[in-house]
Amino acid sequence: MAKKVLVVDDEKLIVKGIRFSLEQDGMEVDCAYDGEEALNMAKANKYDMILLDIMLPKMDGFEVCQAIREFSDMPIVMLTAKGDDMDKILGLEYGADDYITKPFNILEVKARIKAIMRRTSGGREKEVTDSVIEKKDLRLDCDSRRLFILGNEVNLTAKEFDLLEILVRNENKVYSRENLLDMVWGKDYPGDVRTVDVHVRRLREKIEANPSEPKYVHTKWGVGYYYNQK
Repeated sequence: MAKKVLVVDDEKLIVKGIRFSLEQDGMEVDCAYDGEEALNMAKANKYDMILLDIMLPKMDGFEVCQAIREFSDMPIVMLTAKGDDMDKILGLEYGADDYITKPFNILEVKARIKAIMRRTSGGREKEVTDSVIEKKDLRLDCDSRRLFILGNEVNLTAKEFDLLEILVRNENKVYSRENLLDMVWGKDYPGDVRTVDVHVRRLREKIEANPSEPKYVHTKWGVGYYYNQK
């Protein structure tokens, strides 16, 4: 089945170019030119990927990303004309999976899209492991990619789930930020280890009663992160 992508940018020439290139690779492409239209399309359709510009009319890309994360973990890649690191990190804070800085090479865009799709669609090779992991009051259903704590479902993004699954499957094993970046985002990911810190912080905000005193995901100072349920 063809992969379905939503391209959101108010610059119609950019949208036209991306759409043409992705359709050449057999993808189905929808387009939106402002934030409200993008959000409505994301609610009405299931996309394998959303390419989302930051500077948009009506709602900016960060607002759209945050709104989508309230009901879906479909992969979102932010497009930004700004090279400022804070914009990139802020995009990840709102739940984006990746970012691409303009001007970009369309071949790089396609390569990044395909890499993320492989990871988020289960294309990566998975060893035969338990599909349901239960650790005291935490329950991970790895087939449906759902998390339950004390019986209540907690909605995670694709990257947050991947991080938590790695840590839970390997309780008490400390993973460096570099290792987690390679395992979850891939060795070709151009970002740095701050990406891991941002996602761990967002994960803690969702699963911990007190994120500053975590019960599940802990920090080994100077080394990395590990899972242990106290």
